Amino acid sequence: MLRAVLRWLASSVALLFVVTALSFVLVSLAPGDAATSILSSQSGSYTPEQYARTRELLGIDEPLYVRYWHWLGELFHGSLGRDLFSGQPVAEIVGDRLLPSLSVIVGTVLVSAVAGTWLGVAGARRRGPAGRLLDAVSLAGLAVPSFWLALLVVELFAVRLAWLPSGGYVDPGRDPAGWLRAIALPVLTLSAGSIAFVAKQTRDSMAAVLSQEFVTMLRARGLPLRSILYKHALRNAAIPVVTMLGLLFVNLLSGAVLIEGIFSVPGLGQQAVTATGGHNLPVITGVAFCFTVVVIIVNLLVDLAYRWLDPKVRAA
Repeated sequence: MLRAVLRWLASSVALLFVVTALSFVLVSLAPGDAATSILSSQSGSYTPEQYARTRELLGIDEPLYVRYWHWLGELFHGSLGRDLFSGQPVAEIVGDRLLPSLSVIVGTVLVSAVAGTWLGVAGARRRGPAGRLLDAVSLAGLAVPSFWLALLVVELFAVRLAWLPSGGYVDPGRDPAGWLRAIALPVLTLSAGSIAFVAKQTRDSMAAVLSQEFVTMLRARGLPLRSILYKHALRNAAIPVVTMLGLLFVNLLSGAVLIEGIFSVPGLGQQAVTATGGHNLPVITGVAFCFTVVVIIVNLLVDLAYRWLDPKVRAA
């Protein structure tokens, strides 16, 4: 266990260095910089002296490796730098935007896990036409564009039925019911394809487990079918499903950017888009750093779930 923890820590630190360094390099390769964005928005035209002075004030006139070294120094002191435009600490910006993004992403994963697992177990029990129907629904759910589905659910639930708001975000500490209503449509949109995909994976995995000898022995001993399905078979079939849920969570970190824009959710995805347009390197790197930390935590949780579900992994 100690070796596994040390390997996880080493790989996590290396991943953070790689992602943040790539953020610096990729932003530097894009045409323009923050000084150009600021001067263009203020006057539209500027002199070379004004441009050089602005770069110096922003601290972006130094070589890229020097700026990255300074950023690492701030990171080790608990800071992610400051927004080049507003001067606000990047940690505050990321902290304010993190909860809206996680609300949508975690909600989508939970809905997909519960509904997809239930449908998958039901399909494994019945097989036949139910299994083929589940395959067809899975393909349909993956084929439907998320932006089209988002517009459809807004038209139905927000405009015609007026059950839910068409966009925006509410602080859960201030109004929990309003928070649930605000994230309902984004979660519904993102869950459509995910539920079908999780259901198909669960059905295939459950079908393989139900054909094994230990299930036949449990049936011969007279155990109730419900107990066999949910207490014994599902635990053995859960590892591929857990893997998929972990991948789904990571994929939603980037996939939710479009949905945040459609539903006006002030999340990290929208912040990253805005910062990229202004070449706001500290904010871009801060968002990348935050996303990487989230991915590392998700991978750790998936690994812990493996060890809980499979004794062989625990013994490794």
